[in-house]
Amino acid sequence: MRDHNHPPLPRRAASPGKAPTLADVAKVAGVSPITVSRTLNQPEIVRPALREKVFRAVHKTGYVPAMLTGAAEQRSRLISLLVPTIANSIFSDTVQALIDTLTEAGHETLIGLTNYSAEREEQLLDAILRRRPDGIVLTGTLHTKASRTRLSRSGIPIVESWDLAPKPLDMLVGFSHEAVGVAIARYLTGKGYRRFAVVTLDDPRGLRRCDSLISELASQGIAGVPRVVLPPPATVNLGRDGLQRLLASGERPDVVVCSSDTLAHGILEEATELGLRVPDDLAVMGFGDLSTAAHLHPSLSTVCINGADIGIQAARALLQRLEHPNEEPVKVHIDTGFTLVERQSA
Repeated sequence: MRDHNHPPLPRRAASPGKAPTLADVAKVAGVSPITVSRTLNQPEIVRPALREKVFRAVHKTGYVPAMLTGAAEQRSRLISLLVPTIANSIFSDTVQALIDTLTEAGHETLIGLTNYSAEREEQLLDAILRRRPDGIVLTGTLHTKASRTRLSRSGIPIVESWDLAPKPLDMLVGFSHEAVGVAIARYLTGKGYRRFAVVTLDDPRGLRRCDSLISELASQGIAGVPRVVLPPPATVNLGRDGLQRLLASGERPDVVVCSSDTLAHGILEEATELGLRVPDDLAVMGFGDLSTAAHLHPSLSTVCINGADIGIQAARALLQRLEHPNEEPVKVHIDTGFTLVERQSA
């Protein structure tokens, strides 16, 4: 039987700080450890006010309730991966490469979908951390305060991917979205474009790329760039709707920059429907270099992200940490970069 008052000791922490215990939660909540244990394991029998008090203390302390038994010190062989969506293939290379590399090393991968929401990520982490995976791979570096607290105190190796940040939770493998925005702006102005518009998902990384692009354009004297923000996930029809909304507002850009190739595909379709010639009447720039990008008509200019390399590097970083659990963690901060791909659309 599990002893709720003496939870298993956590594995070596990936970042400084002692992992909180059940007793710490009890102290913050002002109740007994037995009450905390009962609330976490049978919340339906606890008064709502008391339940809320305990859950607030759990979030405040960053406590992770263990679901494993006395064998918790053993490896679970489970790695958890959180990605925004699998509705399109922009993350598929990363997911496949990560799973392949981990499977070869004897690990299973559990995938959760956040739908680009830090709040949804927090909900998933609540369930994931109870299962004490050997490692966690997150997409991006934007997390709720509660998630950051619980992850930093969990003692579980963590890789944040598809982004770079000055203060990562633990390990970091990705690229600079700000640098992408600057590179797109300089490429397109170098081609002579001056009337810009942006069609983007309501995605924090995509919005950062757009902000960076707009800032770089402003430094070149191009201001007032219109922006259409669309709800995720990206679809071709959503891209068509984005161009319709842009033109209905009276804007007449000579180039539209999109936060994904899928949206750009939709804009190409809608432009053709409207009789607009690409790139003569309207140029289009994508992001992601999906497998379809080179085969559209016209072929899509875009930004190539080495998603497979991100997946491989993230998996290797986790495996290196797991193979040497008693050594001082090595700082991992890998910039996988990106490449502008010039094709017919811009």
